Amino acid sequence: EMMTMMRKACVAPAGKCVVLCHSKKKEYYKKFLYTPLPIESHLDSSLADHLCAEVVTKTVQDKQHAVDYMTWTLYYRRLTKNPNYYGIAGSSTYHINDHLSELVEEKVSELEDANCIAVENDMDLQPLNLGIIASYYYIHYTTIDFFASCVKAKSKFKTLLEILSSATEYEDVPVRHHEDRVLKFLFKHLKLPISMPNFNSARTKANILLQTHFSRTPLSTDMRADQKLILLDAVRLLSAMVDIISSNGWLKPALAVMEMSQMVVQARWKTDSPLLQVPHFNEETVKRCKAVAVTNVFDILEMDDDVREKTLQVDETQMAEIADFCNAYPDLELEYEVQEKDDINTGEIVTVVVKIERTEEDEEEETAYGDVHAKYYPKPKKEAWWVVIGSENDNSLLSIKRVSSLQKKATITLQFEAPATEGENKLKLYLMCDSVMGCDQEHSLTLNLKKSEENSDESESSSDED
Repeated sequence: EMMTMMRKACVAPAGKCVVLCHSKKKEYYKKFLYTPLPIESHLDSSLADHLCAEVVTKTVQDKQHAVDYMTWTLYYRRLTKNPNYYGIAGSSTYHINDHLSELVEEKVSELEDANCIAVENDMDLQPLNLGIIASYYYIHYTTIDFFASCVKAKSKFKTLLEILSSATEYEDVPVRHHEDRVLKFLFKHLKLPISMPNFNSARTKANILLQTHFSRTPLSTDMRADQKLILLDAVRLLSAMVDIISSNGWLKPALAVMEMSQMVVQARWKTDSPLLQVPHFNEETVKRCKAVAVTNVFDILEMDDDVREKTLQVDETQMAEIADFCNAYPDLELEYEVQEKDDINTGEIVTVVVKIERTEEDEEEETAYGDVHAKYYPKPKKEAWWVVIGSENDNSLLSIKRVSSLQKKATITLQFEAPATEGENKLKLYLMCDSVMGCDQEHSLTLNLKKSEENSDESESSSDED
């Protein structure tokens, strides 16, 4: 620390530090100065996540590849230098190979039980859907397994929030001594009650801090720091949860998780007015806006200057911040076309081409698209969008595409299997944002399906047999 301070204070690129000590202690201090301290590896504690990622990228394709992969790590180097630290009886090649084989077998078994990978012929490793999701979003395999086992077709918002709070990523959130008293106080003012709360657990603390974030409740410095850690992982976890739910074909819980992602970024409840995410807006401001028929962000831009100043009642600096938010607020036009919509049979593949375009007043001005204004989110955020086709009647999600970086225009192609019901089928096309509230779109999509020839032939053959 002294050397660092000296380098900052001095103009010279180098400096000298003199340690004054008793002559008997000289050799003792020299040992710490010149002898490097050993650094041990803890790869074994997170090896399953590493193997999952390597199997997904095809770097590791079987168990032998996994053992070979281990030989390129610091963990392998330290096994021979300090075998007792890793619980190995000896440092010979036999002991180390046996240890690596057992470790790989153990982690592969854990990943197989979590449905992240599949083991074929007792040797080959193949990635599964959950493993691909975990690798893509850099999420613990235990979290993905927990999400997949807990989320159901009828899961409501409260249940989904509790599932999110129980993610493995939040187990490291500290619960300090006597902090349970503060958590109990905050718990009494939560909008959603928590099932079986334990105020000494990270799961309960994560849930409480997420809800206080949605309500913008003032917190202490330590609590705000913990809340920041929770928020940094929340959007990734929710995106992974959307992928898991869509893999099961459930519409309503997927839309609920997408709305939760908006709440995390904007620090508002989904039941709040979209105007409350605008800087310097409060409940009184929203009431004055409603009195002049202003209900969304686009209405603010269309107000006359004198009416806007009278309604918002803010100074010039605050008005500039409001203008920046409103100008960056996404205004999208969506058009879609069903390919060969007049000639689609039940059970056939339906292709829907969706065109999205941003609406801009000054098209010549170059704009950085997708920047999100979110004062309460701990890091810069870019918009991401989901395009979803589903049926509200049977809670089925038929097709979904994620658009991570939407520029001026985008064309997305979605394909899905046509429903088995002949005649008119009423579906919905959704455009959902992961960061901003109030800009989602919902469009009706109607398919007039004909009976497929295979089904008609089967019905005719069954009637002939009768």
